[in-house]
Amino acid sequence: MRERVALVTGAASGIGAAMVRELAGRGWTTAGLDLAPAEDAHHSVGVDVADPAQVSASIRRIERELGPIEAALCAAGHYALVPVSDIDWGEWRRMLRVHLGGVVNVCKAVAPGMVVRGEGSIVAVTSDLAIGGGHAEAHYAAAKGAVIGLVRSLAVELAPAGVRVNGLAPGPTDTPLLSANSPWRRPSYVQTLPAGRLTAPEEVALAAAFLVEDATFCTGEILSPNAGAVI
Repeated sequence: MRERVALVTGAASGIGAAMVRELAGRGWTTAGLDLAPAEDAHHSVGVDVADPAQVSASIRRIERELGPIEAALCAAGHYALVPVSDIDWGEWRRMLRVHLGGVVNVCKAVAPGMVVRGEGSIVAVTSDLAIGGGHAEAHYAAAKGAVIGLVRSLAVELAPAGVRVNGLAPGPTDTPLLSANSPWRRPSYVQTLPAGRLTAPEEVALAAAFLVEDATFCTGEILSPNAGAVI
């Protein structure tokens, strides 16, 4: 049997690292793209996902060394709480370049090969804030909302070739992205969640694995493993 190769961006920590561990445990060969070393991945490449040339060159190298990428999971990102009046244009552009641009760069690099082979799965991490909005999070929510539009459009475009494109919209997740003093960690907020706790990154990874391996009937879907934050 040939090895199944999965690409994960943002693989050094948080949700991306959990995705790497989950897929590796299911027998996938994992390649992680991140600015920091992705220690849990079989193959780690230091890449700025916002740079299309870096992403393209890295993916070509991975496919030469490991084989065709069957699944691409885009989890790279960053987060900040900033009132809209205080967001400068550099911050707007960075949010869009990393979140939306990072997914676009991966899709442009992996989709042609998937189309030729007639199969493939792409999963992009968006956010429940793209659906429900949030205070002082306009640039983050806007970038993540653009990812939802991208997912649904690519799903329509690539479905005839057997390539599925889906998204995950987690709520506040217990990762280093949320600082210790984040308002999303306050007991007064956590107690409002139907599940009464934050989402675990391993739970988001389980949802990603479902979309990659089992949900062959799904494309253009946005799953929300968010502890009931948005229902």
